[in-house]
Amino acid sequence: MKQTTRHASLIATSALLLAVTTPLAASAVPGPAAAPPLEWSACDGTGLDPRQQCATVQVPMDYADPDGPEIGIAISRIPAENPAARRGALFLIPGGPGGSSLANPSGKAQKLPQSVRDTYDLIGFAPRGNAPSTPVSCGLEPADLAASKLRPWPAPDGSIEGNMATARRISDACARHGGELMQHISTATNARDIDRIRAALGERKLSAWGVSYGTYVGAVYSQLFPHRTDRVVLDSNDNPDPVRVQRAWLAAFEAGVEDNFPEFARWASAPGNPDRVARTAAEVRPLFLRLAARLDREPLPWPGAEPAELNGTELRQAMLTALYDPDRYPTLAKLMLAAEKGTVPPAPQSPPEAVLQNVTAVGAATICGDSVWPRSAAAYEKDVAESRAKYPLTAGMPRNAMLCAAWPYPQKEAPVKITDRGPSNVLLVQNERDVATPLSGALKLREALGRRAVMVTVNSTGHNAYLANGNACGDHTVSRFLATGERPAKDLYCR
Repeated sequence: MKQTTRHASLIATSALLLAVTTPLAASAVPGPAAAPPLEWSACDGTGLDPRQQCATVQVPMDYADPDGPEIGIAISRIPAENPAARRGALFLIPGGPGGSSLANPSGKAQKLPQSVRDTYDLIGFAPRGNAPSTPVSCGLEPADLAASKLRPWPAPDGSIEGNMATARRISDACARHGGELMQHISTATNARDIDRIRAALGERKLSAWGVSYGTYVGAVYSQLFPHRTDRVVLDSNDNPDPVRVQRAWLAAFEAGVEDNFPEFARWASAPGNPDRVARTAAEVRPLFLRLAARLDREPLPWPGAEPAELNGTELRQAMLTALYDPDRYPTLAKLMLAAEKGTVPPAPQSPPEAVLQNVTAVGAATICGDSVWPRSAAAYEKDVAESRAKYPLTAGMPRNAMLCAAWPYPQKEAPVKITDRGPSNVLLVQNERDVATPLSGALKLREALGRRAVMVTVNSTGHNAYLANGNACGDHTVSRFLATGERPAKDLYCR
């Protein structure tokens, strides 16, 4: 979910704590016993392709205790459309953490060209903890489900006391309501689950299209099970920092916002734009900062929203959300125009609370399980102050304390280090301007994979490149690789 500025004190703290954990190497994980045949049936839900069917794969809750309790992983499949051309299974690895690809064979995967849909069974799944797989929930109060509460935005004066209190409150709720499974959700366990799904499908190897956080899962899978991979596409790439891991994702919003806000400013100042907020692009940034500061001092009531006021933090969170996709720019512009007049637009619609509870719990367990976060406020205060001064648009949030600062569970294993060991069968595709997974972080993954990968950098704006916010050159390059195995001979820039 970047670019990270490394801070010696935080890294030293993380490294010291990680040194006392013991990785659970892939070779140490017992292989699955012969799996019974999968029982495919119609999938629950509406709007699904009638060809899509669903099944459940049983996996260990704890891979260190393979004979212990099991959990169910829900999977879906649309078979290859040309059986004579079928090569294997294409796993659709979702973003998040907390996302699911269970409906994707009927959805985004139908944008794949015919040559790819002819070649692969399209495989979706709900990662461990995500319903309808064996689910988790922290039973949070509705106010704590707001995006601005889960993102650690400091108080208007830069104080992080409220963030530390939120971390304790949410972590305590997860400990009370989350159950044992909360302790066994991580990127490494997601990768091992994928390999159990591969085996249950009877596939010797798998191909994959991982997006956003799914690129990290895909990279970890390729590290743990290199010779089980066929063609791997990693789209909108996470920084695989082997110490900071998810903290590197959060920190990357500094660079991501700076890379993307100028694009919003050009759009928001264009003549003829019905949502134009300023006459020139140069005026948009100071206007936004002044408006956020004013709303910090004088919030506006916002009936039906959560929280029920538009303050500076909510405006900043709306900006972050809008920069994921240029199609969302009008939402931010309309919010700014209304707030300038002292009014608010209609409250945004929120997903059902049960969905938010589930997704939030899975995200928390993964982010906090993947890396060790400092426990004391002092570890964050200096970094937050520096970030606020250097990156006022993000106001210190990217270096602040998430709920992981009070996470009640010890880390089960150190993060998997991504290396260049394994087959050269990975294609990275990356937009040049991506708020959540910036190019600077993607280049870290490219460096870590070394000779295993080729990278396609796309001159485009927005999160998710392939068949979404990229361009025709990038899309063609990825489609050709999936359909034929042909990759560029070297890294490529798609202008």
